[in-house]
Order: sequence, then structure tokens, then C-alpha cells
Amino acid sequence: MQSIRRQLLFWLIGIVLAGVGLAGWLIYRQALAEANELFDYQLQEIAAALPSEPFAQIFGAHNDADEGIVIQIWSRTGSLMYYSHPRAPLAPRAELGFSTERTDRGDWRVYGAIVGDNVVQLAQPLSVRNRLAANVALRTLWPLIVLLPFLGVAVWGVVGRGLAPLRRVTRALDARRPEALDPLPEARLPLEVRPLVRALNGLLARLSAALDTQRAFVADAAHELRTPLAAVQIQSQLVARAQDADSRREALADLQAGVTRATRLAEQLLALARAEPDAGAVKEAVDLRMLLADCVAAHALIAQRRGIDLGFERAQPATVTADADSLRVMFGNLLDNAVKYTPGGGRIDVTLAVDEKGRACVQIADSGPGIPAEERARVFDRFYRDAAARARADVSGSGLGLAIVKRVATQHGVAIELGDAPLGGLLVTVRF
Repeated sequence: MQSIRRQLLFWLIGIVLAGVGLAGWLIYRQALAEANELFDYQLQEIAAALPSEPFAQIFGAHNDADEGIVIQIWSRTGSLMYYSHPRAPLAPRAELGFSTERTDRGDWRVYGAIVGDNVVQLAQPLSVRNRLAANVALRTLWPLIVLLPFLGVAVWGVVGRGLAPLRRVTRALDARRPEALDPLPEARLPLEVRPLVRALNGLLARLSAALDTQRAFVADAAHELRTPLAAVQIQSQLVARAQDADSRREALADLQAGVTRATRLAEQLLALARAEPDAGAVKEAVDLRMLLADCVAAHALIAQRRGIDLGFERAQPATVTADADSLRVMFGNLLDNAVKYTPGGGRIDVTLAVDEKGRACVQIADSGPGIPAEERARVFDRFYRDAAARARADVSGSGLGLAIVKRVATQHGVAIELGDAPLGGLLVTVRF
């Protein structure tokens, strides 16, 4: 599991250490450059101070442990006059000016010059200069190195203080009851934490709306199921009390009709729950003309029994991206309502057209009583039936058909419009 605190500490302390290392390297390079200038100047000054007249040969002691300056002096004839460290691994001939010699005992900085009648060579190990530069860099950096543990503790405290708002939000969420969905306060929060809190508040608002919808749905469903179930119970009691075969047959018919109504209501409630906008339906390319043909064929037999002319007036090829089962439920409910409320001998026309932008439009027109204009906005509410529907004793309904249609339309971003049909009844327009 990744930890923001651990990552911040790792990177911040790593950056501090890298910065100290880089600073030490730069200081060392600067100190080395300055030491080279200083020692080169010292070699020049020593060479200038040596005697310029000829003198007898004087060889230095055989001591190669000294890491100081090695001096060699030659006459103009090439005779070695003076050698301070005979065992120093230097070239037997002098090269005028500054040069660097690589030997098996390390690199040497060599300076050669003509002084009077003599040729002088001075050499110094570069290790001396490197050691001096390292000491300078260390003396410069050691206060910062001593402060590194304190810097680590300071970084730990700063990171903890910076993450404190997240801990406050976490504690606030942990202390909440499951039913508490009011928004979290945004006051005194850093700019970086506010988007997270706002996203959480948006989620809480959506959860609150979903729970309210669920509670209303459960309450409405319980209320609506109570009536048909009570009727089924009464009808079952009438069957049990029937004294003869005719009364028992009539009671059984009523009981079967009651069970059918209760089953239909339960199926519509389930379809409404599945048609919620966030139900997670899988959308794919759907042949809309074929789907409408299946829906019309499924209702053709009922329409034929009632003498209703149901069919396509016009059907253009159209493909939409949608959940086929949900669309089948939506158009099935629209056709079911049209067949249910269109009187015998009436007509229902289904039209599928595609506009110049390739958008499909489905229209279902019937010759039924229609829906008054003032009630068209409410017929999509759950369990609502308009006055004309309630007055029809021969038509049973739960008021869920158009609510399911509206849910499926919302789920697919489809517009539903109710209007007056040329046939005199209701015109339902579905625009994709």
C-alpha cells in the first residue's frame, strides 16, 4: 500500500541529500581550482628564488616519503646539479612551463623554468592538492551535515502538518453515522484538499438523492401492492366460502384476475427499478427498425382481437447505441398503452424516420382519447393516472408504464414528447 507521507519523506530527504552532495562536489571543485592556482604560483615563486649562478653538484637525501615539493636543477649542459628527492618518479629531463606527469605513484604537477645559467624543475604530488581541497569542502559542509538529522525531523513535521487536513477529513467521515449525508465543511481547508472534499460532497448529494428515491419507491410500491394483495386475499376467502360450483368458478376467475394484476404490477416495479439512470445497462449498436418490428409483432395479436389496425406507416433503417432490452421495455409500454386505450375499430400508426443528421425519431400515434395537455407533464410520475384513464372501468393500470418509459429515456438521453395525433388521439414522439 502506497503512503503519501512515506513518498514525500523519501523524495524530500533524497532531494536534500542530493543537494548536499552536489554542493559538496561543487565546493570541492572550486577549492581544487583555487588550490591549483595557489600552488602553481608557489612553484613559480620557489623557482624564482633559486640561485641563478652555477654551483657544484649537491644531491639531496634519499627520502621519498616526503610529499612536499621535489626540486631538480640542471646546468645548461644537461648535468644534474641538485635533486632534493632522488627517488621521486619524475622524468630525467625538464619540460619548460607547467605540465602534469602520470607515474606509478600518482599524478604530479611539474613546473620547469630557466633561472640564470640553470634549468630548474619543481614538482608536487596532486594528491596534496586534492587532500587540501577535500578538507576545505568538508570544513564548509560539516555544519550542514550535522544539521541533516534536524532537517529530517523538520521535513517529517512539515509533511505531517501538510497532511493534517486529510486526517481531519478522514476523522470527520469515520465519526459519521450511516444516515448522515449532509456535506462536509470546506472552511479552513487547503486549496489542494478542497477538490477532494467537493467531490465527496457531490457523492454524498447523489447518495442522498438515490436514497430518497429508493425510499419513495419502496413506499409507493408498498402502497400500490397493498391494494391488489388485499384484493387477492379477499378473493381467496370468497373461493373458500363458495357454496356451489358456479360461485366457486366466479370467485376463482376473480382471484386469477387479481393475481394477474399483482404480477403485472410487480413486473412493472422491477422494470422501473432496472430503468434507473445509474443502473449500468450495457449499450451497443441496435437495429431500431428490427426492434420496433418485434415490439409491434408482440402486440399485433391483442390489437387484432380488439379490431385495432396496428402497423407501420413508415420505417426507415436506423441504428442507435443503446441497451436493446431497455428499449424493448420502453416501446413495449408505449404500444401497450396505445392498444389498451384505443377503442375497438381504432388505429395505431408507428413511424420511424431519420433526419439529415442521422438522428432517429420514432412516433406512435393512436385514435384513442389522448391525454389532456394540462396533465401531460404529470403522467410520467410514478403511479399517476390521468382522469380519463381512471374513469375507464374496463382498463386496469398501475400508473407505472409511462414512468418506466421516462426512466429508460433518461437512461439513454432520449427526448419524449406528448402531443395530439392526426388520428385524434395521443402522439408520442421519441427523439434519439
